[in-house]
Amino acid sequence: MDLGLAGRRALVTGASSGLGLSSAAALAAEGVRVVMVARDADRLGRAAATVEGDVHVLPGDVSDIDGVGELVATAAQMLGGLDILVANAGGPPAGTFASTGLDAYLPALELNLLSTVAMCTAAVPLMRDGGWGRIVAITSISVREPIGNLILSNTARAGLTGFLKTLSREVAGDGITVNSLQPGLHRTPRLIDLHGDAVDDLGAMIPAGVVGDPDDFGAIAAFLCSDAARFVTGAAIPVDGGAAHGLQ
Repeated sequence: MDLGLAGRRALVTGASSGLGLSSAAALAAEGVRVVMVARDADRLGRAAATVEGDVHVLPGDVSDIDGVGELVATAAQMLGGLDILVANAGGPPAGTFASTGLDAYLPALELNLLSTVAMCTAAVPLMRDGGWGRIVAITSISVREPIGNLILSNTARAGLTGFLKTLSREVAGDGITVNSLQPGLHRTPRLIDLHGDAVDDLGAMIPAGVVGDPDDFGAIAAFLCSDAARFVTGAAIPVDGGAAHGLQ
């Protein structure tokens, strides 16, 4: 399916592996010019080499809130503008209320909430100037059903979802859509590191019967960036093989 994205310009963060890399690859396959961002320059370069299309690398740390605006501006300068933002970042440390000190919350909020707020602050004016824009944030199914032992992630990503919903209503008239994707279990390097050869066994917990394919996730992210999805905004979409139990 041709999504009509050829020539668009995208910034994808957390793009050196997993769902960020798959999203960047899916956009590049549609003819989007993509700037891939991640902290580890070597790892980022290796990841970019696996992507077919017009891709550029920009090492950077989105948890450095003071530097995020410059990061977005640099990406826009590299591309001659910015149409698409796919905001992605790793998760904060695990822990419960009892085991997590108050001082752990601010770094988690900077990583999984304020980084995306800062990226949107820098990107939305560029999209408004062009009269078109797509923002897709990769959050977690924990926003829908908080996951035990992940109190920092549950807190920060839920706050981000509230921000994105509010933003979506304010910029809809400017031709900008704002959505989030809530991944469940996908076959990412992190999941493999955690579970090793037992990764396939996790499929027993998922109604679909299998662990998710990151490439399928990337295809959904790319679709949300298309003109065909122009009437989808303010949505928080689970991509979890039916694992979530809630009605919403």
